[in-house]
Amino acid sequence: MGRQQPRPTGPAPLPAVQRLVVRYAKRGRMRFASSRDIARAVERAVRRAGLPVAQSAGFSPHPKISYSGGAPTGAASEAEFLEISLTAAADPGLVRDRLDAALPDGIDVIEVADLAAVPAPRLEASDWQVVLPGVAPEDAARAAEVFLAAAHAEVDRLTSNGVRRLDTRAGVVSLAVDRRATTDGQPECAILRMVVRHMTPAVRPEDILVAFRHMSALEPASPPVVTRLAQGPLGTEDAAAAEASVPGSGHPAYVPAAPGLVAPAGLTGAVTPQARPAAEAPRPDRRDAAQGQVMATCLEAGTASTASTAPDSAYEQLPRGAERPGEVACAREPDGRDRPNARDRARQQRIS
Repeated sequence: MGRQQPRPTGPAPLPAVQRLVVRYAKRGRMRFASSRDIARAVERAVRRAGLPVAQSAGFSPHPKISYSGGAPTGAASEAEFLEISLTAAADPGLVRDRLDAALPDGIDVIEVADLAAVPAPRLEASDWQVVLPGVAPEDAARAAEVFLAAAHAEVDRLTSNGVRRLDTRAGVVSLAVDRRATTDGQPECAILRMVVRHMTPAVRPEDILVAFRHMSALEPASPPVVTRLAQGPLGTEDAAAAEASVPGSGHPAYVPAAPGLVAPAGLTGAVTPQARPAAEAPRPDRRDAAQGQVMATCLEAGTASTASTAPDSAYEQLPRGAERPGEVACAREPDGRDRPNARDRARQQRIS
């Protein structure tokens, strides 16, 4: 007979009676934090705030906190979502204040809603803002037109399982050049606005910039600043744009207007930056919001004496402790997953 598995001793964990959805921002230096670092910071903040978080059963209980559609390492975000289960009902406003006070600078809780009163947000697409230092808006507009006119825009991404090819054009719903950089007196700093559909494999703004470099030789003078402004379900404007596709391509045509992401019910700030609530305004003790990052990057690009060769992405600024991979034309997986471990090296030796 098989050996009977031991069972955990002690009382069973308390059941969850309330589920909350939290929208938070990742700003400033915290954009270089990985999703695992963010999860650890949230768990510490939940304990520090004294929230009655529900625990899983088993030998290694862990708090019932789930994350949806996290931004890649190196990208800031104004619309990150997580769900937390509580063993006792709490006021969402009080949870927001206590959790925001316990989190480190750069992770700001914007709003909290009870899932019993509002439906869970449908995260189907993201609205991205990409600042390209040292790139004229006219050059960025021409590169966007070439990209959107193409039937396919394939790039290679270096993963732990080898090089994987993906079509970046299939994920782009709309793409336009924001003219604010020109009106603010920074003509050599282009700002791209793009709505990218959530798909598998995921298309990231970094992959789209790699396609720009291949198709139009467009490359910024320094690493771009990527910020997710919103994420949610696609609105009717984007659905209409998807129907007006380029002949023979099956992809959306060029959409110069602002994206049409609609807000999840009960989370009014998840649509566009123009509709953000007052709670999202920068506080005196919090810095480095998305607009501040845009202006700082534009100023640095305008005062630079010499233009350096830009790396593949903003992830290159992170201390990785490893050599740059040989496939410079590939996009890169975040969190250093492109570095082979000892098991991968041994497998390569056996194959060779």
